Amino acid sequence: MRKTTFLLPILVIAVAALLSSIFIVDEREKALVLQFGRVVAVKEDPGLAFKIPLIQEVVRYDDRILSRDVEPLEVTPLDDRRLVVDAFARYRISDVNQFRQAVGVGGIAIAENRLDSILRAETREVLGSVSSKDILSSDRAALMLRIRNAAIAEARGLGIDIIDVRLKATDLPTQNLEATFERMRAEREREATDERARGNEAAQRVRAQADRTVVELVSEAQREAEIIRGEADALRNNIFAQAFGRDEEFFEFYRSLTAYQRALQGSNSSMVMNPDSEFFNYLRSPTGESSAPQE
Repeated sequence: MRKTTFLLPILVIAVAALLSSIFIVDEREKALVLQFGRVVAVKEDPGLAFKIPLIQEVVRYDDRILSRDVEPLEVTPLDDRRLVVDAFARYRISDVNQFRQAVGVGGIAIAENRLDSILRAETREVLGSVSSKDILSSDRAALMLRIRNAAIAEARGLGIDIIDVRLKATDLPTQNLEATFERMRAEREREATDERARGNEAAQRVRAQADRTVVELVSEAQREAEIIRGEADALRNNIFAQAFGRDEEFFEFYRSLTAYQRALQGSNSSMVMNPDSEFFNYLRSPTGESSAPQE
């Protein structure tokens, strides 16, 4: 009984020591075995691992791709047009041993603060070397790649591998928005005025060409009409000449009737003529002979 009572605590202590010496490394993380603050082992493969109880401790770090939002910062491009840039980075802890030596017990928080400083500095340097139009254009992937490549070398000193850098938003400072909008509005109005002027100029050319075409068509039509009218008058006169040549007396009668019709219209108020005039021959005689008394 005494032996069992003595062995039981020893067995419990042994089991506790065994359990405390075993730890599991998840596939999503890497682990460092520290002994009095010094790294003695790096565990990167998932599975069971061992450490010395009470003397050694395990520090775990995330092995997945992490994301870090950089605080918005102001940059000044080549055209001195200030912009507020909002960016983020994706990174991964590539060397946990170096990472531990660089950040100490601060871990991820200290590393991300230093990463922020690196990204902000490189963002200012790269975006300050181009114009605001290049930054605001949709094709700015080359600028993000330049920021990433410039930050990779410095981040490796922290045991971090920067995978990607992206610009989420690029806006004007609040105090500059109204002035910028006014300038953009003035530029658009100027462009609209230029477009209207060019449109009016083109319209004038079209109208002038159309008017010229109308004049040419009307002139040509009038010329053809005069030719046709002249030919018709000639044909009519020829028919009249042939018809009247057959009976001269009828021709004289027709001419007299035509003269009466033109002279005796309702618009004429009065007409003073000699009664013995030849104009009235066909009114005095059916044959058109003069009926004047003979002496």
